[in-house]
Amino acid sequence: LHQQAEQTCRQLVRTQEEHERLLQAAMEQAEGLEHNLRSTEAVLGERAAQLKDAQAQLSRNKLLIKDLREENRGVAVALQAAELKQKSTEEKNQLLEEQASALKQLIGKITPASLSG
Repeated sequence: LHQQAEQTCRQLVRTQEEHERLLQAAMEQAEGLEHNLRSTEAVLGERAAQLKDAQAQLSRNKLLIKDLREENRGVAVALQAAELKQKSTEEKNQLLEEQASALKQLIGKITPASLSG
């Protein structure tokens, strides 16, 4: 009976040691998982900050694009007005050239007549 009790005791000690080893391994695994979790949270935090910055930059870019479109519309209107003014100026210039040519012809006709007269 004494020998059986000693054998049972040794078996209990071995079982307890095995449980302690398993517990130690589980604790180490939990610590590793906790470390991985903290690392992942840090990476996610950095990524969230990057995405927030990118979203802010995107919003600024959208506003810049809107401003540029409005400015381009203004430039297009000004260009169209300038083209119309240029066309009008060219038409007036053509008219003046025609009038100058008519005056030259008239002066050419008047001058010989007055010199001979």
